[in-house]
This record gives sequence, C-alpha cells and structure tokens, in this order.
Amino acid sequence: MLVEDDPMIAEIYKKKFELAGFEVVNAVTGKEALKFASEDKFDLILLDMVLPEMSGMDVLKQLRQSGQFDPKLKVIVLSNLNKTEYEKDARENGADGFIGKTQYNPSELVVEIQRLLNEYEEQRKNKERLSGEGQPVKTNKKRILLIEDEEIFLEMFGKKLEDEGYVVDYAKNGAWGIKLMAENEYDLFITDMAMPAVSGDEIIRQLKKDEKNKDKPIIVLSASLVEEDVQLVLDLGVTDFYEKTKVVPSDLSRRVKELLGE
Repeated sequence: MLVEDDPMIAEIYKKKFELAGFEVVNAVTGKEALKFASEDKFDLILLDMVLPEMSGMDVLKQLRQSGQFDPKLKVIVLSNLNKTEYEKDARENGADGFIGKTQYNPSELVVEIQRLLNEYEEQRKNKERLSGEGQPVKTNKKRILLIEDEEIFLEMFGKKLEDEGYVVDYAKNGAWGIKLMAENEYDLFITDMAMPAVSGDEIIRQLKKDEKNKDKPIIVLSASLVEEDVQLVLDLGVTDFYEKTKVVPSDLSRRVKELLGE
C-alpha cells in the first residue's frame, strides 16, 4: 500500500512498482489507509507523514497500538520530513524504517523496497528455523552464483531465479565471487564482465581451471563489451552471452532451466 496524497507522485511510484511486478494500492488519506489495511492483506505499507484527515504518525500509532491489525505488517515511512528529527519517533511508534523522499529516485526506491522485503522474509525464515516452526528447509534445489555489482540487476535477475525455485548466492565484486566459488558447490554461474576487484574474464579463467567447476554452465551478462570483445569472451568457453539491458528476467530463467535440464 502506498499512502500518498499527491496524485502526481503517487502515479509515478505506482507505475514504477507495478513495472517491477508489485501489486499496488494507493491510499490518499490516513483514514483511507486504515480502511484498506482492515479490508485486505498487505506485505508492506509505504506511509507518508503529512496526510489529509489524520497524520501519518497517527495512522502508524493506530496500526501498531489498536490491536486491530496484523503486528507482522511492515510499515516504512516515506516522507519529506527531516529524517534526523522524525525517524526516532517513528521507530518508537512501530515503523520498520524511515526513508526520505529525496533519498532515492523512484527506480532506486523500488530496488530498496524489494531488498527490504527480501531481508524481512529471510528474517522470518530464520526465526522459524530457530523455533522449529514452518516447513523443513529443502536442500535439493539447484544453486546459482550471480556475480554482479549493480543492485538493480541483482534484484531483477536474482528475484526471478529465486521465484523459480533456485537458491541464489550473490557477489557484488569479483573477489567475493571467487571466494564463494571456492567455498560452495554451484550448478551454474552468471557473471558480469566489468566487475570491481577481479574482472569477469579472470573469474571465467578461474572457473575453467577448477576441476569441480570447469564443465559447469557459465552465462555472461554485460553491457560494456564491443562486438570484438564478445567473441573473446565466448572463446573463454562460456555457455552464453547476453547484453543485460536487452534480456528480460523471464528469458534468463528459461535459459537457466534448459541448461540445468529442467
């Protein structure tokens, strides 16, 4: 739920989230936000502080103190109010986070919210595991290492692969990718070429020298290579090469399924 009374801002955010696969409900007033929250189930509420009818802080207090709403519902304040001045109060009243509207552009906000939702889900699973609740953790899933330094592509491709049932480990630089390669068993590797610390071509060479990984599929995603360089990458023995700005997550996951024989 996006609680925002400025129609232009609400429309921009709504479109960005929907393009990323979210289902979005826009509440314009504080009372409307409470009404929607009582009638439907939400994963997260993005709550402005300055609203018609009742303030965002009053909405937050009602959500947390009335006993009428799911205590597991995540509420993130999204406001122009001074973060230093208002964040402490918001968190004391039950907010899970506080984001300034100028902190991220709309596309970056989508990535940050997806990251937070993934983080909350992992915390939930860890709590269930520690308490012995929930379903047993499956250990027979195919495992993929995604080496990429741009957060938006990690989120786009990683989430799609996770939704398809794969276990995905993430490395934001080449050195960390090589460390994970050495420590874990993977069924498939996806790497960018232009990586901090260790380049993509060196990552590929390391894989090809490693007895346990040399025959595993390697998919290269890159937006920085000219045509001549693409052939050099293919000559390293990779399975596939894609321009990451021209491949959609569903196409990538479909190819992964083919390579893993599923």
